[in-house]
Amino acid sequence: MKKILLLTLLLLAACGGTKREETVETAVSTLTIMTHDSFAVSEETIAAFEAEHNIHIELLPSGDAGAALNQAILAKEDPFADVFFGVDNSFMSRALDADLFIPYNAPALSNVDSALQLDDSRRLIPIDYGDVCLNYDKAWQGTLPQTLTDLTDPAYKGLLVVENPATSSPGLAFLLATISEFGVDGEYDYLDFWAELRANEVLIANGWEEAYYGSFSVASEGDKPFVVSYASSPAAEFIYADPPVEEPPSGSITADWMCYRQVEFVGILQGTTQETAAQQFIDFMLSNSFQEDIPLNMFVFPALDGAVLPDAFVQWAEQPANVHTVPPPQIEENREQWIEEWTAVMLR
Repeated sequence: MKKILLLTLLLLAACGGTKREETVETAVSTLTIMTHDSFAVSEETIAAFEAEHNIHIELLPSGDAGAALNQAILAKEDPFADVFFGVDNSFMSRALDADLFIPYNAPALSNVDSALQLDDSRRLIPIDYGDVCLNYDKAWQGTLPQTLTDLTDPAYKGLLVVENPATSSPGLAFLLATISEFGVDGEYDYLDFWAELRANEVLIANGWEEAYYGSFSVASEGDKPFVVSYASSPAAEFIYADPPVEEPPSGSITADWMCYRQVEFVGILQGTTQETAAQQFIDFMLSNSFQEDIPLNMFVFPALDGAVLPDAFVQWAEQPANVHTVPPPQIEENREQWIEEWTAVMLR
């Protein structure tokens, strides 16, 4: 009888122990990241952040940078995301004037070039940058232009395709480069330059894909050996070549003052209930693991000093020494007028 009682007690203890050892899953929070459509990062990189912080990342692509920003502004009082990525220096002042973001002094900013830190209030934090330049077909026989003025030479008549600044981010960047180069009210200003380009039979495309894959002789059956694209485009041509090539068929013209630098930022949206998680995600975006994932996903350069570039970038993505920029407040004040003036000269 004692043996039976002892066995029963042991069985009950075992069952109780099993119940006590059951684990309870920790609730997973969701952090929504609003982005432009060109945002890309490897699944493994996002998964690493999710696992470390027990946070699920939900990406919300929302059109090009300008369209996404407009949506965020319209939803300011009831935001449908916690973090916004993709504001660039062309739209920076609009975003700041709309008071969309919470300041965050990310520790890793101490390792980011001060030239990329355009917002002293720390509401917009630089994540990457890229240079809009002329790309050329290496099979074209001739002397490459070394200044913007060279493009008006009859030697380049009918050879260049550019994007409409009203509908294209690189198109706007190239317009801003010409404004920086020639000014807006001198004896020879940016509109005079564009009028000469029109006389030299420049082709206007609505967007980058139409220009690059529709008219650029490297990537299409088009007959234009020059296109407004990015200094990193030759690296992409090399990486995605099928069959593989020993060098890309295109190159970038990175002579002084031929390119315009775009910087992309991230910010924490006002109204978020996930401010701590948002700060953790921004810290992650400025970590080596995320920064080194940027080049082969978005084909731009990481903002973090010391981030290791892939070999294809080191070899084929040139970085110009001197680039054009225009102060964000000046862009915001004049963007629409400049585009309207450009349209009057080029499309009417």
